[in-house]
Amino acid sequence: MGGLFYFMETESQSGTETVVYTSDDMMLVDTCSLVLSAKNIAHRIERSADGSASISVAVDKHQEAAGQLRAYFRENRNWPPVLVDNRIEPLSTGLPVILTMAALALFYSVTGPYNPESVWFSGGAGNTGAVLQQGQYFRLVTALCLHSDFSHLAGNVLIGGFLLHFFLQISGVGIGLLSLLLSAATGNYINTLIHGPGHISIGFSTAVFAMIGLLSAHQIIEHKRVPGVRMLVPLMGGAGLLAMLGSSGVRTDLGAHLFGLIAGLVLGIFFGLLPTRRFKTSSFVQTCCLLISIFTVLTCWNMALAA
Repeated sequence: MGGLFYFMETESQSGTETVVYTSDDMMLVDTCSLVLSAKNIAHRIERSADGSASISVAVDKHQEAAGQLRAYFRENRNWPPVLVDNRIEPLSTGLPVILTMAALALFYSVTGPYNPESVWFSGGAGNTGAVLQQGQYFRLVTALCLHSDFSHLAGNVLIGGFLLHFFLQISGVGIGLLSLLLSAATGNYINTLIHGPGHISIGFSTAVFAMIGLLSAHQIIEHKRVPGVRMLVPLMGGAGLLAMLGSSGVRTDLGAHLFGLIAGLVLGIFFGLLPTRRFKTSSFVQTCCLLISIFTVLTCWNMALAA
């Protein structure tokens, strides 16, 4: 709250009133007058030659009036809130989105459609038995880069690119890609634990649904001051997208989609509650996160091809 104010308990010349509030900010004086009027506390505003004004109330109402004003200023000390636009300029996110989707398409041109005999799929697919029994956790990341056929790739590139564009505007390129990679890998790991040995999962769609979860988490954090159904709208939207896009098809891995969504939602809320907003505008932090993301993917594929 702007302006200077203080509470006084000195009586006026009449002896029947006492000054409860004084300030040189007339907007604050008027606001205090409204607060007292709302509580049906009779008062009088007296303006001075120096531009300040004081509010007087009956002596027997001083304690109540002072308590109401203190409560008002305490509850509104951070109002109005400072609006901070955390979005990154679209021009700074457009190229990374194009490069990420182009990398998936280029990688598909090398690996081709699903072939269990291919070194790419035998070493990099999300084979739950290899993960759980042989500790090949790199598959949680490498499986995101593989696709069963062209339609599988095209769907993930189109929807994934659309979502990634908006997500990176919120998070920044480096932090966004790293949090997406972590969420998608976590979703794949949960899916692995649920299925147990004997299941194979591939595709960027786990990351697509992790993005839906991350975006939903962002909306929940932004609307945390508004309780009730409104907070559930983003989550219901994510569940609706899961029902429409992630549960149809004979070879659709519903578990990977569902757990990707859940992992993105949980991790998004966790990171959103941390005091990390200033990192989003740090070029150093964004660059480090981007390099970590690229290094992680390359290292996982190096381990997959060497296994």
